[in-house]
Amino acid sequence: MAILGIVGKPNVGKSTLFNAMTEKVADIGNYPFTTINPNVGTSFVSSECPCVELDIQCNPNNSKCIDGTRYVPVEIIDVAGLVPEAHKGKGMGNKFLDDLRQADAFIVVVDASGTTDIEGNPAENHDPTEDVKFLLNEIDMWIYGIITKNWDKLSRKAQQQKNTAKIISEQLSGLNITEDHVHNSTRNMDESPIKWTEEDLLTLSQTLRKISKPMLICANKADHPNAENNIKKLKEEFKDYIVIPTSAEIELTLKRAEAGNIIKYDRANNDFEIINDSLNDAQKNALNYIKEYLKKNNGTGVRDLLNNAYFELLNMIVVYPVEDENKYCDKKGNVLPDAHLVKKGTTAKQLAYKIHTDIGDKFIYAVDAKKKIRIGADQELKEKDVIKIVSAA
Repeated sequence: MAILGIVGKPNVGKSTLFNAMTEKVADIGNYPFTTINPNVGTSFVSSECPCVELDIQCNPNNSKCIDGTRYVPVEIIDVAGLVPEAHKGKGMGNKFLDDLRQADAFIVVVDASGTTDIEGNPAENHDPTEDVKFLLNEIDMWIYGIITKNWDKLSRKAQQQKNTAKIISEQLSGLNITEDHVHNSTRNMDESPIKWTEEDLLTLSQTLRKISKPMLICANKADHPNAENNIKKLKEEFKDYIVIPTSAEIELTLKRAEAGNIIKYDRANNDFEIINDSLNDAQKNALNYIKEYLKKNNGTGVRDLLNNAYFELLNMIVVYPVEDENKYCDKKGNVLPDAHLVKKGTTAKQLAYKIHTDIGDKFIYAVDAKKKIRIGADQELKEKDVIKIVSAA
């Protein structure tokens, strides 16, 4: 399963965002390095469930369906804040960078209010574009440091074996950087790695980061009065990135109010209903402010972060394997029981392997349950496909 990493300088609301996204509660504190060890939790991306199109009642097993929206679990890792020169050991240093190895994509959280400096300390009118630049540089230098470790020996070996992409990808294997990533990043470089300069290796590190660790920018604290101008700056400076205004604090407040039976939260329509009559005036005023914020901004941005990360950055779709193509159910009669996140371009046979190795090994053909037609092993799947896999006994 693809893993999403939450990264940023200290005190930008990363732990608040993590708690707003997930089922696990991390410590929240208004000081640098609240998070010492990485928090790992489960969140959910959302997609329209095929039960709407098929006009049937589903019985989810590995996911949730609420009012026709399927919520598919994903893994989120929240890593403690990075400071400038973390790759040299500053702050909590390389430990945090190492914690990011397993992430397939990043949410770069910045303080859109501009009330924290580049190290996460209280400040006024700080430019959040500087935070993104240093964060990208830290990750670039982290990759660069791994590539250049024993580079003379590594480059000679690559030269002798005439397989530079394989040698470098082996050096970077702990970062989930593949041979294809390296091959695509070195297309325009000299064929002889022993001729590569320091500048070449820095450029390679930047390109590898862009290809292997796609990122979007979370402009957090978007409810702050100074945020609007800073969000505009971020969008102008980083035109190649998705920038999403977010209020993790409002999302977490709604989540807790829902858990306390104070509101009924309608996530699909970015609205809520107060169901507790015992609130005082201050609580009512706070909820009314939140309701207006949701209406003005079309939500808190948290769900948009997740969906954009998985469906845009990681290029994934949701498909539904079943055993009975007529009743759309498994052998126990559960309708549309499982939702699987897979890469766009995934074939029917690859889905079979995702379900179980034996099913993949014994694959014969698949059935598009909606169209009631047989499809072959190489048929690429589409969003919301319902698929029956037929395999040898």
